Amino acid sequence: MADLVLLRHGESVWNKLNVFTGWVDVPLTEKGIEEATRAGKQLADFRFDIIFTSTLVRAMETAMIAMAYNKSERLPVVIHDEPGKESEWSKIYDKEVEASIIPVIRDWHLNERYYGELQGKNKARTAEQYGAEQVHLWRRSYDVPPPDGECLKDTAERTIPFFRENIIPRLKLNQNVFIAAHGNSLRSIVMHLDHLNEEQVLNLEIPTGMPILYRYNGLNFMKQKI
Repeated sequence: MADLVLLRHGESVWNKLNVFTGWVDVPLTEKGIEEATRAGKQLADFRFDIIFTSTLVRAMETAMIAMAYNKSERLPVVIHDEPGKESEWSKIYDKEVEASIIPVIRDWHLNERYYGELQGKNKARTAEQYGAEQVHLWRRSYDVPPPDGECLKDTAERTIPFFRENIIPRLKLNQNVFIAAHGNSLRSIVMHLDHLNEEQVLNLEIPTGMPILYRYNGLNFMKQKI
């Protein structure tokens, strides 16, 4: 059996201000830091083999704060595999030390849903401008995107293939995986894991800072309480 833990980042500055965030790279609030801390204490006894985050700082902050409370002696280390000097200069030259880290892999496929032209706009004022019904459709429908943005269906078309190709093979090796990401990227993954249809996923909410645990037996994912 392998453990899969999903964690939506803690409250961000724009969550607090009721602003469409998407791919804008804003940090956590003090409450968000507290949420990541609480999640870390819940996950303190878990032993992770690899961590995946989006490329956005609020997800990375959440993962690293949470891991600060982990009782494992292994250290989470961000892996720089981009072309150029950053990858070369971040190389670890001691095999024993290298074996003691938990690789942290950042990937844009786990980024939040891209909100297009709504990014940076206040949600309440946007509802006044376009009408509450239209904004609700953009936010909560499965396949209606905001202007120049992604709908949940678009998000699922990048997150689910990434999950199948990068996460499941790790779990099949009995590696425990921790994913820190976003409300909509995680909604699409949970939709896949729980076999939800397009109507059922509309009512799915992923709370900030609350870990979700699945156990994987090589064939099926079973949701567990932490």
